[in-house]
Amino acid sequence: MFIHLIMTTTLCNSGQALFKAGRKVYKSFISGANTESLWNQFINEAEAYLNIHTKYNWIDNYASLNADVKLIAQEFCSNLAAIYAITYDMSGYTSRQEAENMINILYARNQELLELLKDQATNKFIQGS
Repeated sequence: MFIHLIMTTTLCNSGQALFKAGRKVYKSFISGANTESLWNQFINEAEAYLNIHTKYNWIDNYASLNADVKLIAQEFCSNLAAIYAITYDMSGYTSRQEAENMINILYARNQELLELLKDQATNKFIQGS
């Protein structure tokens, strides 16, 4: 059993984010009363952040995106939703430092992904593939 309810939005779903947040967060989110609304909020906020920060509406243009671009956007959003989940409840980790290490790993990767998604030359190259 991974999660009772998989919340899906355009770019990612709660299962992907929960997997990245790790087993420590899993226990907090499989039985909580607000699980559905929290995941929905985390994922929607991640998608909105991507749209605003890149000045491109990935949600509205999703159908026209290349499969590679979709995967990059999916990874970004699920990473950010995982970061939100970890910061929401760090109690499952053995220490705050362990939780912060997880956040730092996801954050560092997201900086790379954000640069790829913001770079229109890269986007045009991928779209042409």
